[in-house]
Amino acid sequence: MRVFQFLLGLVVFCVVSLTALPLPVFAASSAAIRAFDDVQATTKDYSGQDLVRAEFANVRLENANFSGADLRGAVFNGSVLKNANLHSIDFSDGIAYLSDLSGVDLTDAVLTSAMMLKSSFKGAKVDGADFSFALLDRDQILELCKTANGVNPVTGADTRESLGCQ
Repeated sequence: MRVFQFLLGLVVFCVVSLTALPLPVFAASSAAIRAFDDVQATTKDYSGQDLVRAEFANVRLENANFSGADLRGAVFNGSVLKNANLHSIDFSDGIAYLSDLSGVDLTDAVLTSAMMLKSSFKGAKVDGADFSFALLDRDQILELCKTANGVNPVTGADTRESLGCQ
């Protein structure tokens, strides 16, 4: 019985000791996140690329081609994407904050759970786009609802329903 109590005490001591120690913290290295900051992007063709969690801050990307790109969790902060081709992108869980998306082609795009506040979508084409659980400014939703239609070929979501159009 004493051996059992000793072993049980040793196990409890080890568990308590290990949980009291600080655990190492791992931050993403600069190599893990591809950042495109404050530049006139020299590359304008990102079509079909894996750009998961890429960061574009204050970048001018007018007429850039992102068609079919995997942009899950990507960030566009203060970027200009006027007339960019975003056809069939996956921008799930992405962030587009203070960005100009005027005239972009978002047909068949997946934008589920994306946060796109303080961004402009004037004249954007959104046929077949899925905005389920996405956050947009109310005035931008009203603008997009004027022309929104179709069903997303990947998720099966109705574009007007995913935007909350009346």
